[in-house]
Amino acid sequence: MSLVGAGALGIAMAIGTASPLATWQVADPIPHVFDVAGPRSDGSLVIAAGGKLFLLNPVSGAQETFAAGTGGFAGANGEESYIALSVASAGHAGFRPDDLFVLQIKPVGGILRIDSAGIGHQFANVDGVDTLNGIAFDTTGAFGYRLLVTGPHAQHTTVAAIDGDGHVSVITAQAPVVEGGLAVAPSSFGKFAGDLIAPDELSGKIYAIAPDGTSQVVATPDLAHGGDIGVEAAGFIPDVDPASATVYFADRGTPANLHPGTDNLLALNGAELARAGAGRGDLLVGTEGGAGLVAVRCDMTVCGVTTIIPDNGVSHGEGHILVLPGAPSSAFRPAPAAVRTPFGSTQAALEAGLIGVALVVVLALGLSVRRRRR
Repeated sequence: MSLVGAGALGIAMAIGTASPLATWQVADPIPHVFDVAGPRSDGSLVIAAGGKLFLLNPVSGAQETFAAGTGGFAGANGEESYIALSVASAGHAGFRPDDLFVLQIKPVGGILRIDSAGIGHQFANVDGVDTLNGIAFDTTGAFGYRLLVTGPHAQHTTVAAIDGDGHVSVITAQAPVVEGGLAVAPSSFGKFAGDLIAPDELSGKIYAIAPDGTSQVVATPDLAHGGDIGVEAAGFIPDVDPASATVYFADRGTPANLHPGTDNLLALNGAELARAGAGRGDLLVGTEGGAGLVAVRCDMTVCGVTTIIPDNGVSHGEGHILVLPGAPSSAFRPAPAAVRTPFGSTQAALEAGLIGVALVVVLALGLSVRRRRR
């Protein structure tokens, strides 16, 4: 085999081994999409995008504006006003189904409640934080079925729990630095069952914050980390066959960023999710830089991490990861090639090509030495 042929073979082998285990799909663009929640009682998903809210029909793919009228929601483009939807299981603490809770940038520490008709109401305010940067419902009961929010201050994170009447209780003001899409672990999640799961993009660590305020590291996936790069979003696969579910994750357009985003709500077909190794009750964690996706599975002693989708060089993941029963709408189609190409695969291919060249050189030298000895 020629040296050039060996290099080409190495490149081909590298591209084959670097192929993503699963791939995202996209539907119609949603400018500046950054979070998703749901489903509502009517089955629709709530989309937060560019200071606006939308309802998405997951079956047809149709979109419509929500809470856009007088007294509704008027955020600012660029703000990460993450959202959480009250579902039937959250009613234990006095919450009404289909009420949407939105983090407010101003007033600092403010939380807005938007009722099912799209009317906004001031709900609560968390004191002693620089801003609010995470929100999730406790649907397990470990935190009393309350709304959980996080906010940074003095190099730590405050975690607060809020009941349906807006009463705020601080769980801790000394949690590690975290930010982004939060989720509460189900009873099947081993030693971290019932804990608040929160990612830290800076260190790449995934933390579990217990109802008593203590924190532990769940896992540190082998992913890139840093500002606007590391782990950003969390969500659990419900107790359903993963092959019959769909994963949703926002890919926000962020001009001039290392990962400029695509302004799409990403979707992952459950068949690919299951084929990549994810199972019931697994934690899914996504990265901000490249919308990579890993599954984390914990028992009472250890946690294991499985890569589902490698980071790409374009996507800009934001907000929560939402996993729901049912196939994605036919409106979703294969994502652009750049979103389906693992970040760094070209470099890996070139390295493999060089390795192929080196192996052939070594073999050629060996044959030359043998001929001389004869």
